[in-house]
Amino acid sequence: MTRGAGASADAIDVHATAVAIEGRALLLRGPSGSGKSDLALRLVDGGARLIGDDRVRIERRGTALWALTPPDIPEALRHKIEIRGIGIASLPGLAEAPLILAVDLVPGPAPERLPAAQNCHYLGVALPLIALDPFTASAAAKLRLAVKLGPGSIIPPP
Repeated sequence: MTRGAGASADAIDVHATAVAIEGRALLLRGPSGSGKSDLALRLVDGGARLIGDDRVRIERRGTALWALTPPDIPEALRHKIEIRGIGIASLPGLAEAPLILAVDLVPGPAPERLPAAQNCHYLGVALPLIALDPFTASAAAKLRLAVKLGPGSIIPPP
């Protein structure tokens, strides 16, 4: 996490990819090669909009977090994504959206069936956090459903 150009105490730039589904943003987190762009591409193919690939600004507005395209990214590079093996592509984009979920991309063994609720924190604000294998066939569908259902709609484990 860094304070990018123009960032303040209420904003931070993070190495992540953000997409908006139905106007609400998901933050896809993981190291290079973990599947952030691949999963974002599948989500955009299903109607999501790209906010930022590889770098996203998170801004605190009151008690809410927002995901934004970093303002120092030139217009010619906004809403572009690297598609490995193909090149750089322009995708339907959105400048900003309220951030509702962080997703840690963890390829490999299946995650717990009913994990305990987790949060991560940015700028002093808690953000729900889940772990997901981005390369499973159902990864994009799971995230679309999580957004559609909204916070508190999924029954937590006992």
